[in-house]
Amino acid sequence: MNSILCINGSDSMGHAGIQADIRTIKDLGCYAVTAITAVTVQNSKGISCIHQLPPSLVLGQVRTVYEELRPQAVKVGMMDDAETINAISKEIVGCSNVVCSPVILDSHGGTLMSNDSIQAYINHLLPVCKVLVIKCTDAEIMLGRRICTDDDMRAATTLLREMGPQWVLLRGGTFAQGHIRALLSGPGCQQFFSSVNIEGWQRHGIGGALSTAIAARLAQADEIPVAISNAHNYMHSQVVYASSQSTSLQPHILYNQFLSLLSQHYASAHDVTFYATRLSISTRYLSQITSDVCGRSPKQIIDDYLLHQCEQLLATTSLTIQQISFQLGFSSQIAFAKFFKAKKGCSPTTYRAER
Repeated sequence: MNSILCINGSDSMGHAGIQADIRTIKDLGCYAVTAITAVTVQNSKGISCIHQLPPSLVLGQVRTVYEELRPQAVKVGMMDDAETINAISKEIVGCSNVVCSPVILDSHGGTLMSNDSIQAYINHLLPVCKVLVIKCTDAEIMLGRRICTDDDMRAATTLLREMGPQWVLLRGGTFAQGHIRALLSGPGCQQFFSSVNIEGWQRHGIGGALSTAIAARLAQADEIPVAISNAHNYMHSQVVYASSQSTSLQPHILYNQFLSLLSQHYASAHDVTFYATRLSISTRYLSQITSDVCGRSPKQIIDDYLLHQCEQLLATTSLTIQQISFQLGFSSQIAFAKFFKAKKGCSPTTYRAER
């Protein structure tokens, strides 16, 4: 069985950290071995105490693992000690599948890494890193610059890759209204991803679990884009729920399934009835679910998703307006233009000319 070494802090509630790493790796059919870097006292309200373990103890855990086996992948998460970071980088340098997911800010905006630790991370871990998974807010601190637009995300991934990682997955951009954005950047690749499930993808522990899922897929010999896709599919179907406040997860499971269906069928199905039928629920119940979860109707979510795809094709391809209209399932170029102008206030041709 493929083994993944997780070097991370402990989460007393189990939503993130080593506990979530082990759960994710088991789900994906691999074997988790661990090195705990810190013990935390935390719950949904935040972290109230962090105890960093001594460098010798963290290093000892890693060396003990390597005495018994050679992990197919290493996931590095929470660390806030420059000496520990330096030492660990030397131990894992021989692994070809190192996935780094630095935790610089907590979910409430508190700082979890000192400047010395951030610099050590840049100097020692990023050069041995295959995939860096990082939130925009953390990247802003690491780079010392704001990330406010898609162009900022592109520039940020370029700068981050210059620090050593072969690939960067920059996540958490919310510049497009109603969507959360991620950008995968690597050799010959710059690919944006987006989701309407903003609250779900911003939940505590999601980024860490995503990076662990990527490590698990790399351990199973996936190429990077395939590993990202498979990890995303796992997160979407198993982990990402739009809210944790309900006493029942059933509405949120259905909401997630609705978004998954939308990502598959947006080009051929623009009506709410199609999705409600596939979910075996009424259109009225689907409307109640989306209203409760995100305050929008199913039709608004469908149209927003479709509009985003329109914008992407107009801005990033040389397809004709007619080709785009047919690719996205519109009955005619006129119907496409009418939809686009109603949503954006300008014609597709004008929008493309202004990009």
